[in-house]
Amino acid sequence: MTTLSSRTGSADAAVPAATPVSVRDPRLDFYRGIAMFIILVAHIPFNPWSNWIPARFGYSDATEIFVFCSGMASAIAFGGAFVRKGWGMGTARVAFRVWQVYWAHVCLFFFVAMMMAALDTFGTFETNYVDSLNLGHFFDDPMRQIVGVFTLTYVPNYFDILPMYLVVLAMMPLFMALSGLGFAAVVAASLAIWFGANAGVLDLPAESWSDREWFFNPFGWQLLFFTGFAFMRGWLPPPPVSRVLVWTSLGFLVLSAPFGSWKVVTWLGAISPDLGAAIREIWTQVGASEKATGFSLRDKTDFGVLRYLHFLSLAYLAWVAAGEGGRRLRASGTGLAAKIWRILLKIVMKVGQQSLAVFVFSMAAARFLGFVLDQAGRGPATVLLVNLAGFAMIIAVAYIAAWFKSQPWRSKRA
Repeated sequence: MTTLSSRTGSADAAVPAATPVSVRDPRLDFYRGIAMFIILVAHIPFNPWSNWIPARFGYSDATEIFVFCSGMASAIAFGGAFVRKGWGMGTARVAFRVWQVYWAHVCLFFFVAMMMAALDTFGTFETNYVDSLNLGHFFDDPMRQIVGVFTLTYVPNYFDILPMYLVVLAMMPLFMALSGLGFAAVVAASLAIWFGANAGVLDLPAESWSDREWFFNPFGWQLLFFTGFAFMRGWLPPPPVSRVLVWTSLGFLVLSAPFGSWKVVTWLGAISPDLGAAIREIWTQVGASEKATGFSLRDKTDFGVLRYLHFLSLAYLAWVAAGEGGRRLRASGTGLAAKIWRILLKIVMKVGQQSLAVFVFSMAAARFLGFVLDQAGRGPATVLLVNLAGFAMIIAVAYIAAWFKSQPWRSKRA
């Protein structure tokens, strides 16, 4: 009798695809590192630099980069455990990571809540920092909300990415089991779950006093995570480098920009008021249609299909731009520009390699940096210094985390 463990232990063999990757791809670390810098900029309150992040020019943003790259990284870090050790040990490996992410989320929440409470308690500022994060319910009814924090039934909007990530991670054993039946079973399950989320059937409550659901619905976002997982696991072959695909992707990004970005609509309206008005009318009609049907093509919570297509187009262009094996990311030569690029590349990749530690720190640091801007003003020089200080901090965290992970105290050297 074939056991589940032995059957999924050879799951990759049941999927007709390329050989799975077992080492880190430099492109993965580079683009995830870029996402970490964008996420920091985006989460500093009222940061003028956030007006120029990718989210302001299309449907998808740095969240998609983080989730897609996390799926690819998980295929390397955890997918192989299922193949080498079987389904049971692979599940245990995933459970340990879920445990780590869970406590990272809990600690992040309480640290940021403490920081906001300290600012309101010991400072005399115009801004109420507890209310700025909508944490009034937590401090008004801490006993009930502490239970909600630990059971993930109280998930304020600012703290919603890690819960989504850990639930998606927890789905991995299911998909690895399904892969033993073939890749078609994986695709069918992922699409069914995604349709359920977008139809309003699958969601998770975010708070006890309203009907609000998690801002990032893991049942919708798993589609993107497992797309990255499938590519890195070898279940999906890499796309060909094709001029047709390049121009199609570029055309989709350009043509969708007016319908995915109010900034672009404003620019077009300044150039041609009639064109701007026509696009705004389309926005209004699409919004009314989405409200009537309950099915959104661009929704961020349930991960609408236009966000998926937009990100895949952007990811394809980034993949082509990096070259085979990321060769275009590596500057050749001995000139000053090449040396500077190699240093920057090394730094960005280090940040990408330590994304969980960097992300958790940046979410806390962003609130403090927003407080600094509140007090110092948001002039160009101040904004520049605060953002660069934030970059320096997350870079330092990445190197510190890497140092601790290397466990230098176990070295045999004197």
